[in-house]
Amino acid sequence: MTVTRDLLIGGKEVPALSGRTSADINPRTGEVVAVVPASGPADVIRAVDAAEAAFPGWAETVPSVRRDIIIKAGELLEERVEDFVQIMGEETGGTRFWAEFNVKRAAELLRYAAGDAYLPVGEMLATDTPGRWSMAVRQPAGVVAALVPWNGPLVLCARAIAVALATGNTVVLRPSEEAPLTSGLFLADVLRDAGLPGGVLNVVTNAREDAPQVVEALIADPRVRRVNFTGSTAVGRIIGRLAGENLKPVLLELGGKNPIIVLDDADIDYAVSGVFVARFMNDGQTCMCVDRVIVQRGVAKRFADAFVAKVRELGRGDEPNPHKAIGPLINARAADRVAALVEDAVTKGASVLAGGGPASGPYYPATVLTDITEDMEIYSQEVFGPVASLYVVDDEAEAVALADDTDYGLAGAVYTENVGRGLRLARQLRHGSVHINDQTIADEPQAPVGGIKDSGFGHFGGRWGAEFFTETRWITIADRHADFPF
Repeated sequence: MTVTRDLLIGGKEVPALSGRTSADINPRTGEVVAVVPASGPADVIRAVDAAEAAFPGWAETVPSVRRDIIIKAGELLEERVEDFVQIMGEETGGTRFWAEFNVKRAAELLRYAAGDAYLPVGEMLATDTPGRWSMAVRQPAGVVAALVPWNGPLVLCARAIAVALATGNTVVLRPSEEAPLTSGLFLADVLRDAGLPGGVLNVVTNAREDAPQVVEALIADPRVRRVNFTGSTAVGRIIGRLAGENLKPVLLELGGKNPIIVLDDADIDYAVSGVFVARFMNDGQTCMCVDRVIVQRGVAKRFADAFVAKVRELGRGDEPNPHKAIGPLINARAADRVAALVEDAVTKGASVLAGGGPASGPYYPATVLTDITEDMEIYSQEVFGPVASLYVVDDEAEAVALADDTDYGLAGAVYTENVGRGLRLARQLRHGSVHINDQTIADEPQAPVGGIKDSGFGHFGGRWGAEFFTETRWITIADRHADFPF
């Protein structure tokens, strides 16, 4: 049954002013999952109006109230896990495992963020002026624009708004046009049911063709004081440019060409399992998925044989099955793009150890390539699909050089039974996070999550996220009259 939704503005559900709508399509069946409003710039203004009006009251709301609403939202999320599993399966083709992971991690993010309501709001500063009390005070920034992708929809939606809300900001959320329900409206419903006042969180959906003007109107509005975006580097460049032109602090978490290094003293079976998860979780459609599997020569054949055998067990799944089947990519365009990367590599001399071939609608088979060279597009481009590239190196120096030979710098990992050796390599890798004996998708709410180079700048998580969503002001109090010079 097709769902019809409206915008959420000022606590009320309203259609787009134009009356236009956009269809949300099931990638498995091609059927319409939902019909949502196709907003334009005028709708953005309405949403920012509501957020601006709600800001003073929400910023002055006592921390315990903000905390309790966000904690309640986490509880409600966990109660609605089956609802989310069904909606996400229909909207993005995501597996039950991936949907349940989204609920679990989003609830964790909300609970962690709730504590940020009680973060210290300032500190006393030393001063050379007698009788002066000097303070650095942190206050909520104001209206936050949150731009959320479709691939980890609930996790990335929670990450984009939870700390902002906890620290007293109001939000205008623009979910992905590929997943307006799971990357926006679902969590907005939960927060409203948890008691979030009207106007504190507003949701504006749009049609794909209207995305540029909607996003530009949101960032250009002078009342919007912070912008955060998770998505591709190409779009991130546009968001960063618009934010810079409008003097808005922006947090960007973008694409990656993430490496995993398997050293010759690694537990091979364990490394195979970790790389398998890091490559094929959500069919390879996460920014932290591994793209380069770099294996030291002494264990390369044993690793490749075990890894390829595991990959060949994956079939195509018309029903969600996270362990034995590759599901659909978000749409046929995405699958065709992955197929084109593989075809280019094979034409230029890459060897196919598993999978390969053309796409079938939104499906692409689990694939393993080797003999990758620098002239192949897949060497430098983020795959964002179920294709693993294996590289063989002789030593640590060659492994690090290959891992860092990319414009991206998001996540990496090292497998070794010598933790000191792993730490030495981790410190050399130019990526925002490096995990020793874990896979690249690992993250935690209290940890700084973000990239360097073309993978973005700024960090979600921990005190770093709270600092982004607040601004520092200097306030002094004189407890005596000063002797002014004139």
